[in-house]
Amino acid sequence: MNFEKDITVIPPLFCGSIGHYLHVRSSDATVIDWGRRFDKRFKDTHRFAIADTRGRLELTVPVAKPESSRCSWGDVRISDHGKWWDVHRVALESAYGRTPFFEFYFDKLLPMLTPGVEERFPLLRDLSDAWDGWIRSLLLLPAPLQQDELADGCIQERSQPHSASCIDEAGQLPVDLPPYWQVRADKLGFISGLSVLDLIFNLGPEAVLYLDRLSR
Repeated sequence: MNFEKDITVIPPLFCGSIGHYLHVRSSDATVIDWGRRFDKRFKDTHRFAIADTRGRLELTVPVAKPESSRCSWGDVRISDHGKWWDVHRVALESAYGRTPFFEFYFDKLLPMLTPGVEERFPLLRDLSDAWDGWIRSLLLLPAPLQQDELADGCIQERSQPHSASCIDEAGQLPVDLPPYWQVRADKLGFISGLSVLDLIFNLGPEAVLYLDRLSR
């Protein structure tokens, strides 16, 4: 592999922000660092924000208590307590059902929002990677590299400033991103800092053009 490329190490974020995916768009390649030690304070690893009928709404995928406090995020399992997937599905339908593209996308989301999701995606990593793969395919972004594709491993590669860079836990760029069309902006005003899902459901294929303009 040519390590002169811009390989960006990104934290594992569930349905990350627009800034998060702008980093992906602006990089030659990315690696998701699932080897990071589990820390329950980092809620964005299994939580994301959308704009529902009343404003900002945060949705969380519950995770099971790890067997060891020294485990990595890649070892964390999804909790089977409650029907959280049903809460997420109803919330997304309520928030974005009126957008032009939601029905077109919705069928592909059902495996991640219906009973048995904990069996199909037992680890948080499995479910997060499934969402990330769907998001990247819509935004025409390359799949992340696997850590074993790096010659000496992800952690060593992060220490080389000319071959890799690292972003903060929130995955946000240090700039204000320009507003885009949101379905309830006339009533709620523009709501920033949401998951990239908000951009996808509101703009559809034009979400690719939005990221392209920002990455120039």
